[in-house]
Amino acid sequence: MIKIKVSHDSYHHDVTVPSQSTFGDLKRILASKTGLEPMVQRLLFRGKEKDDDECLHIAGVEDTSKIILLEDPASKERKFEEMRKHQDPDKAYEAVANVRAEVDKLSDKVVDLEKAVQSGNDIAEKEFVVLTELLMIQLLKLDSIEAYGKAREQRRIEVHRVQSFVDKLDNLKARNCIPFSNCGNASFVTAKWETFHSGFGSLTAPKPFHHSPKVFEDWESFD
Repeated sequence: MIKIKVSHDSYHHDVTVPSQSTFGDLKRILASKTGLEPMVQRLLFRGKEKDDDECLHIAGVEDTSKIILLEDPASKERKFEEMRKHQDPDKAYEAVANVRAEVDKLSDKVVDLEKAVQSGNDIAEKEFVVLTELLMIQLLKLDSIEAYGKAREQRRIEVHRVQSFVDKLDNLKARNCIPFSNCGNASFVTAKWETFHSGFGSLTAPKPFHHSPKVFEDWESFD
């Protein structure tokens, strides 16, 4: 008997099998542990996919050897399509609408700041910083919304809308800073947002902004 370590996505399974077993035998054992039928499993050992009838010991599998389990891409695509069919579109629309309502309120504050800057008023830097942070929170909310089809497009539109407000705030803060001699030490609020993949988020909560050297904006669009 040999003990094999099998990695599947972020999961790890310890499997004990006879050394004379085949990779097909291993797939049948893994089916009960992973829920993946043997026919949709792909087993890789030392970087190469193995056939079902190949014996473990002949392939060089020994005690504590590591094998990688991948799900067949076609199977993953079928699951994705099934998720889309059963998703409640109204729930996604409602979630996006709730964010839009919050952004509407924040957009009014952006307009107020713009008017104040155009009038030559001296605006405290924290006014720009706090408002930018609040807009970023809305981006995080959008990132957490699972949406497909038209709901996904609505989410994309709202993401670009929020980004445009943040861009405007950076420009306004720069203009507000110009008349004063001590603005060389002012920081420009920035953030870099990663692209959406498969509709699910990879963003982390924004940290409070502190005075620091000028940082350049690098906004990337969400898929």
